[in-house]
Amino acid sequence: MASQTGSSLPERPKEEQGADGAAPSKNALKKAAKEKEKAEKAAKRQQQEQAEKDKAAASDTAAHLYGPISYSSPAPPPGQYLEDLGHLNAAEENKKVTVQARVHSTRKQSAKLSFLVIGEGDNTIQAVVAEGGGQGISRQMVKWCGSINTESIVRITGLVKTPFEEIKSTSITRYELHVEEIFMVSEAPEQMPIQRKDCNQPPPGDEEGDVEKEGVINVGLKARLDNRVISLRAPAQQAIIDLQSEVSYLFAEYMRKHKFKWIQPSYMAGAATEGGAGVFEIKYFDTKAYLTQSPQFFKQMAIAGDMKRVCINGPVFRAENSNTKRHLTEFTGLDFEMTIINHYHEVLSFGEKLMIFIIRALQTREECQHLVNMIKKAGYPEAGNFQLPPGDDAVRITFAEAKKMLKASGYDIGEDEHADIDTAQERALGILISHTHHTDFYTIDKYPRALRPFYTHPDPTNPALTNSYDFFMRGQEIMSGAQRIHNYEMLCENMREKGLDPLGEGFRTYTDAFRQGCAPHGGGGLGLNRIVQYFLGLNNIREATLFPRDPGRLAP
Repeated sequence: MASQTGSSLPERPKEEQGADGAAPSKNALKKAAKEKEKAEKAAKRQQQEQAEKDKAAASDTAAHLYGPISYSSPAPPPGQYLEDLGHLNAAEENKKVTVQARVHSTRKQSAKLSFLVIGEGDNTIQAVVAEGGGQGISRQMVKWCGSINTESIVRITGLVKTPFEEIKSTSITRYELHVEEIFMVSEAPEQMPIQRKDCNQPPPGDEEGDVEKEGVINVGLKARLDNRVISLRAPAQQAIIDLQSEVSYLFAEYMRKHKFKWIQPSYMAGAATEGGAGVFEIKYFDTKAYLTQSPQFFKQMAIAGDMKRVCINGPVFRAENSNTKRHLTEFTGLDFEMTIINHYHEVLSFGEKLMIFIIRALQTREECQHLVNMIKKAGYPEAGNFQLPPGDDAVRITFAEAKKMLKASGYDIGEDEHADIDTAQERALGILISHTHHTDFYTIDKYPRALRPFYTHPDPTNPALTNSYDFFMRGQEIMSGAQRIHNYEMLCENMREKGLDPLGEGFRTYTDAFRQGCAPHGGGGLGLNRIVQYFLGLNNIREATLFPRDPGRLAP
C-alpha cells in the first residue's frame, strides 16, 4: 500500500506465461533451452566454416584462374579463341586454345582431380582439372570445377592433349583439354525441369508424358515444347531446326538463280478476304483488322505491278481448330509467283524442279548430310531414306488418275468424280506411288473447280476442272498452287459465283489490279515446316517448328 510520502514497495517479477496465460512447464523450458543451445552451436559452426573458407581463399594461389568471368580482362590472343568446338578435331598437340561451351557433366575423381565434359552442338570434349597443372591449379580450383552445375556456360583456356586412350564418352575422342583457366560465363540452376540428354531421340509417340525404357528417360513432346530452350540444346533437336534453315537457304538460292525478287508483303488486312472462318481478328486502333491467311493477293498485285517473278519467306496464319500432327495455326510459307508466257505448266514445272533441287541438296550437300546423319543416329528411322526418281523431272499425275489408282487398289472413292481425296486416301496414294514409281515426291494436276478458290483459272477445255496442282511428300500435301485468273471480268464473275462481292471491302483494291491490266501468272505456296517434317519422316509437325502455335499453345 502506498505511504503518504508517495513511496511504494517493489513489485514481485511476473512469471513467464504460456500461450494460455499459464506459466510454462518444466518440459517447455527445457525444450526452449535445447533449441537455444542448438541455434548457438549452428551459428558457431557456420562462423567456423566461413572462417575456414576465408582462410582457404586467402591461401588460394589459383584464385585468379577461376571463378566469375571478368570482361575487363585482356582478350585471348588472335588464333587462340575457337568459335567452333569442332575445330579441336584438327588441333595440334600442346596448342593453347580458349573455348566457350556448356557443361554437360562434372566428376570429382579426388581432391586433386576433376573431369568435365563440355559441349557445343553435337561436339563434346573432356576437360581435365588437375592440382598443380597449368599455372598452378589449387585444390580449391579442382573442387570448384567439380561442383559446377550442368548446363552452365564456361570459358576455358587450356592445352590440347592426347589422352592415354581414346575417350568413348565424347564426340572428340582423340584429344582432351587440360585446363589452365576456367571462368563462369552463365551459371545454370542445380535443378532443371528436363535434361537435354533425355530429348535427343524421337518423342514417345502420342504420349504427352515422359517414358522410361531400360533406364533411359524419353521426354514427351509437350514437356519438350514447354521447355523449348532446354530441349533445343539436344543435338538432334537442334539439327532438325538447322535443317529447316538449310531449306530456307536453298529456296532463296534457287529463287535468286532464276531472277526472282524477294518481297515483303503485309501480314494484316482490313477484311477477311479468303473466306473468313479461318482468319484471326485483331484490334487495329479503332477498327478491326485480320492476320492474312496467305500472301496470295500481295503476290498477284506485285505481278500486276510488272515485277514478273516474286518470292516470299514468311508467316502464314490459319484460325482453324485443328489439333492434328500436320496442322498449325501459324507456319512458315515459301511462296512464289511468276508470269506465264504460253502455258501454266511453265509454273508447275518450275515448282517441281525447285522441290527436286531442294531435296537433292538435302541428300547430297555435306552440311545437310551432316545434319541428317545426326538426326538418323538419334533414332529417327526415316531420316535419310527419302526417295526421288533419277533426273530433274517429278512424277506427275492428274486428279482423275489419282482416283483411278485408289479405286484399282480397292479404296472406296464414291460416285462423285469431283469429290475430294481425303487425308487417309492421300497417304495410301503416297504408298502406291512410292511402290510403283520409287519416289516420295510427286504432284497432282487438274483439280476440280469446286475444290479450288475463286482466283484459280479454269481449264479452257473443261470448265469443271482448273489449271491447278498440289505437291506431295510421303503422301502428304506440302503445296497448293495454280494459274490465277488475270482477266478482270472473268475474276469478278467467278467471285460472284462463289458468293463474293468483287467491289466489296477488302476486295476492291485487289480486283482493281486486274482491271488495270495484268499478265497471265501462277505460283504456289510451300509449307516449310511440312517439307522438313516429311523429308525426315517426323511424327509431328511441331518437331519441325521452333516455337509452334496450335489451338492449345501460345507459349513459349
